[in-house]
Amino acid sequence: MRVSRVARGGEIAYLLQGRRLLTAGEDQAGFLIRVLINALAIYFTAAIVPGIALSGLMAALGAGLVLGLVNAVVRPILILLTLPFTLLTLGLFLFVLNGLCLWLTSALVKGFEVHGFWSAVFGSILVSVVSWLLTTSVSDRGQIIVIRHWSGGEPGPMR
Repeated sequence: MRVSRVARGGEIAYLLQGRRLLTAGEDQAGFLIRVLINALAIYFTAAIVPGIALSGLMAALGAGLVLGLVNAVVRPILILLTLPFTLLTLGLFLFVLNGLCLWLTSALVKGFEVHGFWSAVFGSILVSVVSWLLTTSVSDRGQIIVIRHWSGGEPGPMR
C-alpha cells in the first residue's frame, strides 16, 4: 500500500493507491464540527441523565474529542471481539459496548464523570441520538446541507 500526497490547485489531497483518502481543509473542518457536535451531545446528556457529571465547557470539548477517538479506534475492536455475544443477543449488547465507550471516555477526561452502569448505558443512548440528530445536517466537508425537495434520483446537497 502506498499513500501519496498530491497538491492540485492549492488543495492538498492524500491518496491511497490512487483513491482519495483525505483533503486537508475539508476533512479538518468536518472533524472539528463533529467534535463540537459530540461535545454538545455530552453537555446535553450530562444535564439530563443522573449519574453523569460535567465540570464545564472545556471538559465537554475534551470529552467530545476523546469520545470521537474512542469510537474510531477502540469501539471497532470491541465489536469484533464481542461479535458472537452481540449476535446471540440480537445486537442488544451494542448498547453495553456504547456505555463502555462512554465510561472509558470519562476515565480519560478530567471533569467528565459517569457513575454507574445504567448511567453509562442511558447516557450513551442519549449521546448517540443527539449526535445523530445534529450530524444529519452536516456534511463531511463541514458544510450545512439543506435538502428542500427530493424527487428520487441521486441524493446530494442542493446549491
